[in-house]
Amino acid sequence: MTVRACADDDFAAIYEIQLQSPQAAQWQQRDYFQLAHDPLGTILVAEENGAHPPRIVGFAAFHRVIDEAELRNMAVAPLHQRKGIARALLAAGISALQACGARRVILEVRASNQPALGFYYSAGFRLVYTRRDYYHAPAEDAQVMALDISPGGTPPALSAPP
Repeated sequence: MTVRACADDDFAAIYEIQLQSPQAAQWQQRDYFQLAHDPLGTILVAEENGAHPPRIVGFAAFHRVIDEAELRNMAVAPLHQRKGIARALLAAGISALQACGARRVILEVRASNQPALGFYYSAGFRLVYTRRDYYHAPAEDAQVMALDISPGGTPPALSAPP
């Protein structure tokens, strides 16, 4: 698997993975295009190397403002989950954000999304607060989580599983 910056011809694959991932934020393809072309946006994709041509199996979308970044959306194709792909995407994203001067990453996740919450806690994120009734269809609270990525901060636990 290879993690790389997304290219313009990756948006259809990103969108398809999103559609297979009901817990991911449901964006339009143009939203990914706009973020990828925003100087403060970063979208990374994970490619499966064994396929010809290589196939995108996951993505992570970040937006940075000064020294804080937000993980806006992330998903891994269902057949490729639990293989360390999300962890690799998150680690590569954090590395890129640190290189741009980011000191903290925040995110929002549905309170009922226990697999995502477990993943983020295992990566070193901590609960900051709860946004009541943040999500719609169905109505649900958002857990706002943060990770300190500043130099000297708590190092993220992002090494891929053995």
